Amino acid sequence: MENVIWTPPLRLLVALLLGILIGLERETAKKQIAEYAGVRTFALLSLFGFGCAWLFRLQVTLALPLGLLAVAALTVLEYLSKRAGGHRGWTSEVAALLTYVIGALALLADVWVPMALGVIGTLLLAEKAQIETYVERLEKTEFLAVVKFLLVTVIILPALPNQGYTRFDLNPAHIWQIVVLVSSIGFVGYFLTKRYGDRMGLWLSGLLGGIVSSTAVTVAVGRMAQRAPEQAAGALQATLLASAVMYVRILALIWILNPAFVPILWWRMVVLCIVGVALAVPVRSARAAPSEAPASTLQNPFEIKPAVVFASLFVVLSVVTTLVKNAFGDAGLLTLSALVGVTDIDPFILSLIRGGATVSRIVVAAIVVAMMSNTVVKGVYFSVLVKPLRRATLWRFGLWAAMHVPLAFVL
Repeated sequence: MENVIWTPPLRLLVALLLGILIGLERETAKKQIAEYAGVRTFALLSLFGFGCAWLFRLQVTLALPLGLLAVAALTVLEYLSKRAGGHRGWTSEVAALLTYVIGALALLADVWVPMALGVIGTLLLAEKAQIETYVERLEKTEFLAVVKFLLVTVIILPALPNQGYTRFDLNPAHIWQIVVLVSSIGFVGYFLTKRYGDRMGLWLSGLLGGIVSSTAVTVAVGRMAQRAPEQAAGALQATLLASAVMYVRILALIWILNPAFVPILWWRMVVLCIVGVALAVPVRSARAAPSEAPASTLQNPFEIKPAVVFASLFVVLSVVTTLVKNAFGDAGLLTLSALVGVTDIDPFILSLIRGGATVSRIVVAAIVVAMMSNTVVKGVYFSVLVKPLRRATLWRFGLWAAMHVPLAFVL
């Protein structure tokens, strides 16, 4: 389209076609609701806007606003007539105003502007039922979470200073970018789990829940298995799958924040993920009833408080990691890696690879050891919660943890 010369006749054709497009959608809607405006009316509205824009170019400066006022007056009369007939809603009236604007922009603006408005407007009109269904399913807490997401990304992030402070080079903007990144990935996983997990059973809840937090999934399905022992095997399978997804999630975060670590880490992550899936597949599990699936127990990851806690953990672990490495060397860093496994390991791992961190054997080993520690902790959590499967849980997670050792120190 860049090579097309948009002459006035072509622009007139664009205005006409977009008016017809919106009119076709409204004509279809007339089959369900009473509407006076159809294909011809909306095509004429678009052409009317084009004509007013042409007069505006001929120095008739009041043509555009007066034309808009005329269309607005017609839409008000139509709205009042509809209300008198017992009908509600003013979607078509707004569509009429938009069509006039599209016709005017077809002459005055870049062609992509009226095209975008016309196509997007038609989609919004045509997908009314789908949009309303989605809104009905959206919980108030989830809507507020979306608003908070916009708050921390659009308002807070640009306001933070983009420079390092203290000898630890703590950059508020970079730290909050990491918070937004991790929370966004978890946010998507949370909605996918809410959307599909309850209907497909525990195994899919485990896969999708691992995008949010494999530790949270472990505790959630473990408690569920306590209440419903017949679902214990399915809960163990979900825990293993969620833990396997953890490696993919962490690899994705590393690839985004510091791709230099990917060539040396990717095959380790893939091997450990495959081991987890292989340990989960043989577990015999019955399909969980929708009301028992753990999706509803997962906490929405994009809340202000968890975001602040993650940022605080990231800062603390960044400082502690630097101090430990300076004071105790590599041995101290590996010890710290093993200890942080009892908590959320994401902030620790991301603090290791942040900024201009160079790839080294000790950093790679620390990352793998932290994941090994976290794997052990999840195995302990589940075995304590689900005593009938304690042996099956411990040998699986024990074998899985042992697989980390050669991968941590291999070249």
